[in-house]
Amino acid sequence: MLERPFITLTTDYGLKDSFNGIMKGVILGINSNAKIIDITHNIERHNIYEASQIIGMSYKYFPPATIHIAVVDPGVGGERRPILVITEDHYFIGPDNGIFTPIYEKEFNHFFKVLHLTSSHYFLPVITGATFHGRDIFAPVAAWLSKGLDSNKFGEQIHDYLKIPLAKPVLSNENTIIGEVASFDHFGNAITNITIEILSQLAPIDSKNKFKIMFLDRRLPFVSCYAAVKDQALSAAINGFGHLELFVNQNNAVQMFNIKIGDPISVMLEN
Repeated sequence: MLERPFITLTTDYGLKDSFNGIMKGVILGINSNAKIIDITHNIERHNIYEASQIIGMSYKYFPPATIHIAVVDPGVGGERRPILVITEDHYFIGPDNGIFTPIYEKEFNHFFKVLHLTSSHYFLPVITGATFHGRDIFAPVAAWLSKGLDSNKFGEQIHDYLKIPLAKPVLSNENTIIGEVASFDHFGNAITNITIEILSQLAPIDSKNKFKIMFLDRRLPFVSCYAAVKDQALSAAINGFGHLELFVNQNNAVQMFNIKIGDPISVMLEN
């Protein structure tokens, strides 16, 4: 493990309440050397899909052996299982509700396994209701893991972990990709499920071929950065995570154009 192991937090807890601070207190109470990093606490409430996308886009930017806690958990206290996902370079701790689906898909051809967290002596003693597993299970397990404890001590391997159906773009023919809006960011940009890798199936991004981007019967300019658009036109660009993104320069595209999750977008080559 790292000398100062990294633990990230991704939740829908928001910033008003004490949930995040308490989780950090639990971690540091077990391992005072842990380095805790907030990815975000502003996931839309109970939105497992949004959380899964954020985790899938973020985790590879952290050092090997980083432990990622993700808590978007509408089924807390119910029958869903707490789990630990172990990959070649990272660990993931959270509920078995499909939140780690992108990890399963990205790491499927590499080493990974999933454990059902059952070793309750590594949890906090439950003296109140079963509504705060971020504090009672996920934070203490992450802290013990960060101290170098063997991951196999936390539970038994499972193979029936839950995956959620993530909408994937379709290459409908040799010249057209059909995708959709998958999430929004703080600036009001609409992030689609179309990636630079998928676009490259049509033509090299830096080639002279022109991509025709259609959204709600509107053709969008395809530019390299926000500043390339001087007016308030709805436009498209590849964002910093390699996803096709719809934006309005220095304004909120989602509000201005009433963009919704699931809205279709198509990309084709000019004839």
